[in-house]
Amino acid sequence: MKNSEFNALENQETDFFLPDLCKVQSVFILLIVTELVALLFALAHPSKELLEWSYLGLISLFGHWSVLTSAAILCISRPQLAKLSTNLAATLSFVIILCITLLYSLVADHFLRPQSGTEIDTRFIFRNLVISAIIGGITLRYFYLQHQWRQQKQAELRARLEALQARIRPHFLFNSMNTIASLIATNPESAEEAVLDLSELFRATLNNKKMLIPLKDELELCKRYLHIEGLRLSGRMAVEWKLSSYDGSVLIPPLSLQPLVENAIYHGIQPRTEGGVITIESYRKKNTVYILISNPFDETTSGSHQQGNKIALDNIRSRFEAIFKQQAVMKTSQIDGQFTVTLRFPVQ
Repeated sequence: MKNSEFNALENQETDFFLPDLCKVQSVFILLIVTELVALLFALAHPSKELLEWSYLGLISLFGHWSVLTSAAILCISRPQLAKLSTNLAATLSFVIILCITLLYSLVADHFLRPQSGTEIDTRFIFRNLVISAIIGGITLRYFYLQHQWRQQKQAELRARLEALQARIRPHFLFNSMNTIASLIATNPESAEEAVLDLSELFRATLNNKKMLIPLKDELELCKRYLHIEGLRLSGRMAVEWKLSSYDGSVLIPPLSLQPLVENAIYHGIQPRTEGGVITIESYRKKNTVYILISNPFDETTSGSHQQGNKIALDNIRSRFEAIFKQQAVMKTSQIDGQFTVTLRFPVQ
């Protein structure tokens, strides 16, 4: 199967309302819920004792076989059901549940229920089908509402991230254009080179609609931006890269490191006559990625430094919290004349 066809099928199954019932967690939840329902029926069953254990055992056996078989068949048929409309897929899923209930009801009626002759207890079969229809319908409805809720949350998250990202792009553009304008009079060739870099930067950022991109792409964007600023600062800025061999699958929100690099230049390097060195470091520990961006700062300008950093830091922190929840951490420190921003987030 081609990659495009595989991705289309994967997206189709992801957008399907029926969850993957083959997962261990799903099976465990089904077992627990089934046993609780069986216990409820056993408690409601008229008996001299509070709980008739033999009746509970039969109900549990019947319930677990019916539920697990239904889950297995729905799991196997899920890729085919995902190709259908939601109404048709839900109807077929409902029919599958009823058919399995009917099958096990006939088996239970034949082997477990003491009876005379070969007549089928239609009341027993009908009662099981009604119970299965009610519970199955409620379960499928719950799956559908959960799916709708997840889609709504994803849409809200995407809109929020796009709004946060849109706040950065104009600031990024204005600073880059100011850099190019300052180069036109003094170094036209460098200004032309900066324009080419800027066009590549915006081609990469404006065409990207993803919430997460590979870390290597974000670092490449930072390198292009640093090249533009390096032309303007005329040798006053140096960059030290300390990048470990990281997994190419590590993902990060777009335009999350570039604003930090920009702040390091405008609030750390530019105010200093002698310039300074920006250090960009990344490494990975198990399933956690660490990124550190450091730049020199002077005590006399530390107040403006903090104020200038606040908008970018709040923006990036909001995006990381929206995507990674409590698993992402952003912190800043000022030690021995160095201002450092540290990002920690899990591998997706």
